[in-house]
Amino acid sequence: MTTPGTPTSPARTKGGELRAKVARLLADRPADTLTIGDMARQLGHSHGAVRNAALTLVRRGEADQGGTGQPEFRANAKTAAAAQTAVISPPGTHSPRAQTTTARTTTPAAATPRQTGPIRRAGGQLYHPRELADLPDVEALNRLRDADVPVLLYGPPGTGKTSLVEAAFPDLLTVAGDGDTTVGDLIGEYTQDDAGAYVFQYGPLVTAMTEGRALLIDDATLISPKVLAALYPAMDGRRQIQVKAHKGETIKAEPGFYVVAGHNPGVHGAVLTEALASRFSVQIQIGTDYDLALALRIDARVVRVARHLAHQVELGELGWAPQLRELLSYQKTEAVLGTKAALANLVGIAPVEDRDAVAAAVIKAVGVKKIAPLTLGKQLSASAVRQPPGSTGSAHRGRSR
Repeated sequence: MTTPGTPTSPARTKGGELRAKVARLLADRPADTLTIGDMARQLGHSHGAVRNAALTLVRRGEADQGGTGQPEFRANAKTAAAAQTAVISPPGTHSPRAQTTTARTTTPAAATPRQTGPIRRAGGQLYHPRELADLPDVEALNRLRDADVPVLLYGPPGTGKTSLVEAAFPDLLTVAGDGDTTVGDLIGEYTQDDAGAYVFQYGPLVTAMTEGRALLIDDATLISPKVLAALYPAMDGRRQIQVKAHKGETIKAEPGFYVVAGHNPGVHGAVLTEALASRFSVQIQIGTDYDLALALRIDARVVRVARHLAHQVELGELGWAPQLRELLSYQKTEAVLGTKAALANLVGIAPVEDRDAVAAAVIKAVGVKKIAPLTLGKQLSASAVRQPPGSTGSAHRGRSR
């Protein structure tokens, strides 16, 4: 049994408390730049938990980050104020407070920093925040993480569920779920090293727990319920799991550990069990933002087609509509091969049972006489003149914007 307060076993902090400690440490040394290791040693918390707190301060504009290799952090004009705020909880999830019977209080969204501009994800792509509960979605997810409220995001593939989580949590680890996902894929398993010996390789769940990081279970409803059951002890009050395959080792979750899952209801084989749904207190529907598609300068006629098809899906008349992922792919294809080829490809990627309806909607919106999936044609002769990419639909693009 370890002694409470030792550097290896810090007392559990409430949401935001470690962030305030990190801010206080930086504010007390305004002329210094500190690494994650420096702060972890002085505060007696894990590197992962301190990293998460420091990155959150940077995202909120309450500290500065530098360093070309190992990240270094430094106080700025807002750090001292951040050190005074121990807990930042989302509305409705904080501990009950004494209130008068005649007054009802709420937490105004404007009282917190709002990240409304594009956010650069780890892979370099930009994410454009959307509104969620009167907050930017990334801010709402960070509040829920501070309060340890697990979130399930659900909606069609290509609507930006994974992008949102990556933008909200720079320390994210991801498990791509499918029917073949095993307990070993989550917790770890024995692998053979170069010398031929077998060593236990911890999985992303253990890494996220021990480093206090966020964990995305993508396509969670494609994973066998028996496999997902290995995750549940880490999410409830126990905050720990037992690694039976590795000497029955007990792994405890460090502060900052957080689970978010993705669910695609329309995907074949996706089953949202009661056991899984009950673990996620907040469930958020994610759909395509067609206004964002227009702002990204995707052909307005194609966006109009997508809106129309999405409405038919809502009415149960159709099973598929282009989402933001398909619209962005359309834009890239149009830039390379031209409008006619991009439209043909849009029809071709639709499920076979919905392809005629998609083609009809495209024909009506664009004014072409016929549209069919992108298909190879006859062999070109040596004298065939090659048309430059993008020349096919330049006139259409000019009229659409």
